[in-house]
Amino acid sequence: TAPAFVAFRLLQAVGASAMLVATFATVRDVYANRPEGVVIYGLFSSMLAFVPALGPIAGVLIGEFLGWQAIFITLAILAMLALLNAGFRWHETRPLDQVKTRRSVLPIFASPAFWVYTVGFSAGMGTYFVFFSTAPRVLIGQAEYSEIGFSFAFATVALVMIVTTRFAKSFVARWGIAGCVARGMALLVCGAVLLGIGELYGSPSFLTFIPTD
Repeated sequence: TAPAFVAFRLLQAVGASAMLVATFATVRDVYANRPEGVVIYGLFSSMLAFVPALGPIAGVLIGEFLGWQAIFITLAILAMLALLNAGFRWHETRPLDQVKTRRSVLPIFASPAFWVYTVGFSAGMGTYFVFFSTAPRVLIGQAEYSEIGFSFAFATVALVMIVTTRFAKSFVARWGIAGCVARGMALLVCGAVLLGIGELYGSPSFLTFIPTD
C-alpha cells in the first residue's frame, strides 16, 4: 500500500543519512589534522556526485529487465554487504580523550558564521532536491523524454557536480571558503532567474531546464 511504501522509504532514508554522517565523522576523527584529509573529503564528495549520475540509469535498467521490485532488492543486498563490512572492519574512531566529554551545542547555534554556511549549504542542497523532484514531471511528463533518456539527461547535472568537486580544493585555496559560498549563492540566483525566464518564454526541454540547474 502507499502508506507502507512511504514509511519504508522514510526508514530507508534515515538509515542512509545515518550512514553518511557516520562515514564523514570517521574521516574527521582519523584525518582531521592530516593533510590527506582534504583529499579524502574531496573523494567522498566525488563519490556522492556519482550516485545521482549512475543511480537513475541503473534503476531504469534494473526495473526494465527485472521489475521495479528488483531495484529495492538490489539496494537491500548492497546495504547488507556494507553492514557486514562495517561490523567486522569498522572500529570506533572517536579519540579516547573525547569519549567522556560532553559539550553543549548552544555556542554553535549562537554563531552567525554557522548559520551563514548552514543556510548556504541548505539552499544549495534544497535546490538540488527540488530539481530532483520536479525534473521527472517536466522532462518526462511535458518534454516527453523516455525513462532512459531522462536518466542520461539527469546524469549531466551530476557530472557537473563531479567536475566541480574535482577543483574544489583549488577554488578554496584561491577564494577562501567565504568567497566560494558567495560565488555559489550568486550562481544559484542566476540559475533561478534563468529558470524563471525559461518558464515564461520557453517550452520544456533540455536547454531550458537542465543547464540552469
